[in-house]
Amino acid sequence: MILLNNPTKYMFFTGKGGVGKTSVACATAVNLADSGKKVLLVSTDPASNLSDVLGFEVGTSSTVAPELPTLSVMNIDPEAAASTYRDRVIGPYREKLGQAAVQSMEEQLSGACTTEIAAFDEFTSILIGKADFGDFDHILFDTAPTGHTIRLLQLPSSWSSFLETNEHGASCLGPHSGLTKQQEQYMHAVEILSDATKATIVLVTRPEFSSIQEADRTAGELAGLNITNHFLVLNGLLDNQKSEDSLAQAIMAETESLLEQLPPNLESLPREDLALKPYNILGVDLLRTFFSAEQDAPEVSSTEEVPYKTVEAQNLAASVEELGEKDHGLIMVMGKGGVGKTTVAAALAIGLAKQGKQVHLTTTDPADHISATVDHDMPGLKVSRIDPAEETEKYKQHVLEHSGKDLDEDGRALLEEDLRSPCTEEVAVFHAFSRIVSQARREIVVMDTAPTGHTLLLLDATGSYHKDVVRNLKGAGKVVTPLMRLQDRDFTKILLVTLPETTPIHEAAALQDDLRRASIEPYTWVINRSLAASDTQHPILKQRAQAELPRIQEVQEHSVNTPCILPWLPERPIGNANLEKLLTYEAVSVQ
Repeated sequence: MILLNNPTKYMFFTGKGGVGKTSVACATAVNLADSGKKVLLVSTDPASNLSDVLGFEVGTSSTVAPELPTLSVMNIDPEAAASTYRDRVIGPYREKLGQAAVQSMEEQLSGACTTEIAAFDEFTSILIGKADFGDFDHILFDTAPTGHTIRLLQLPSSWSSFLETNEHGASCLGPHSGLTKQQEQYMHAVEILSDATKATIVLVTRPEFSSIQEADRTAGELAGLNITNHFLVLNGLLDNQKSEDSLAQAIMAETESLLEQLPPNLESLPREDLALKPYNILGVDLLRTFFSAEQDAPEVSSTEEVPYKTVEAQNLAASVEELGEKDHGLIMVMGKGGVGKTTVAAALAIGLAKQGKQVHLTTTDPADHISATVDHDMPGLKVSRIDPAEETEKYKQHVLEHSGKDLDEDGRALLEEDLRSPCTEEVAVFHAFSRIVSQARREIVVMDTAPTGHTLLLLDATGSYHKDVVRNLKGAGKVVTPLMRLQDRDFTKILLVTLPETTPIHEAAALQDDLRRASIEPYTWVINRSLAASDTQHPILKQRAQAELPRIQEVQEHSVNTPCILPWLPERPIGNANLEKLLTYEAVSVQ
């Protein structure tokens, strides 16, 4: 196992959602701990699934793994981190300023941007040793999906340039004096990550086109931050043996083609290839086998037989019929990274456009896989994306033209400094999101959202805006906020996409609970890339298909309406023709 040879103290696991970052990080931590090393494993993902993979409860404080005393684990809880951050920033001013001024500061520090900053603040504290969790030989970070992680690593330089020019304060970040004290900490963290003798950036991917593209893009963007100490893990490779099974043949052919054409950023990296297991890797005992070439699951105490029954499901075409009953409305496709949200959103948009509807397919995901998935020249179909950089620039210009037009030179300079805050991007993206929600009054908008954690931050901003509007309305008239649109079940339909696997199902269920707390009721669930719904006869794939059955039943129990199930097709769902195959797939009863 190359990854475990001479490991650095810090290991940072990143990659596209759904590629197995958490499994690789957990297996690395368990194997290092088994070798006698003292290990701390930390999740920086707002939608952490360490508990699911490790098989025991992981909290927000360092917890020693049962029966493995050299392994400690913890989650960085964004909300708890934000609360601590606000208390630290506002605390010194509570007795010096009036109640109105303190309340204003609390409101400024209540947004999603503060949550992101607070989580990063805790992450850097652990990285540079400021947070005292004890002495560890290795500290491993299981991160959020790539787009969120890159944003996290870019923040120190963004804040540094902002702090160097802003002398008057930084509203949504906190008082300037407090940020200046943190600047050295943030830069020190990036310096550690850039040092090949101290840190390794483990790029985890699967033998799939989109996840390899993502790893390539990540390697390039990290290099732009002077972080080049990368290691590549190719996870889930199907054994390269002769098979008559068409699905297995297609998977192996695609894998061979992708490996022969690895991008330059990845081709030269040290690499570990990991075989696809016929069983799910859950629990410490199975994590010990993760790097083994053996295919048979060992006898472990955590393995239980789960009873299941026949599962009724419908195809995506049935949902298209229901969703197309009106000529307008918002369809949001949500879920964990890597489950196929883009595929489902694109297939829905194509199906609705074929019905003669005017459809706007868009994405809030910084990774933007929409443009590479769907053909743009279909009648009735418009494709766009919310580009954070573009939206931020448009927002800055709008504010300067309107709020800055009557300011004197000093006032305009102050406004320009405030707009250089990294938090301006959050506001700009929210405004773009609100515009598109409004457009759904005139056309059908299908929105491919960012991975779960990032989407929750956007919804948090939507809720904060709603509260602010309601608080300041004071009976002045009726207004419909974006949150009210999302709560309107006749206007908004939310589809939760998952794979027939434990972790993405649990994350989708947690997302459903979060939505319901905001009085938003999901429309249905979609199970994507199901081997049980395919006709595969390959031994390993067939074993994995059998393991899906209790998971599919679990989805049926979560979903208010009959869930959709999509098979794992031999062809990649790229281009309108292949996407249409998902619509015409016959409904199944999996048993």
